Amino acid sequence: MALLCALSLAGCVYKVDILQGNHLDDEAIEQVEIGMTRSQVRFILGTPMVQDPFHESRWDYVYYFKRGGNYDPIRQRLVVYFEDDKVVSVDKDAPID
Repeated sequence: MALLCALSLAGCVYKVDILQGNHLDDEAIEQVEIGMTRSQVRFILGTPMVQDPFHESRWDYVYYFKRGGNYDPIRQRLVVYFEDDKVVSVDKDAPID
């Protein structure tokens, strides 16, 4: 009986959801416009996940979500490019490495 209980409980392992990065709504992304300053972008989207000191002209917003039992994680990346501290381009569908 103990063996039967142990085997039946072996498949009942709770797997934690993994959530990392900046989850951005499409509405917030649409508010970012060419010519906005860095502080305006930070106010709308929050602090970027990556501020690379070697590429100061871009901010990367990365989002990763994996539901506990699901093996297909959701990955999203938004890259905002700056020139003279103003937005010059937004890449909503940036590839994820």
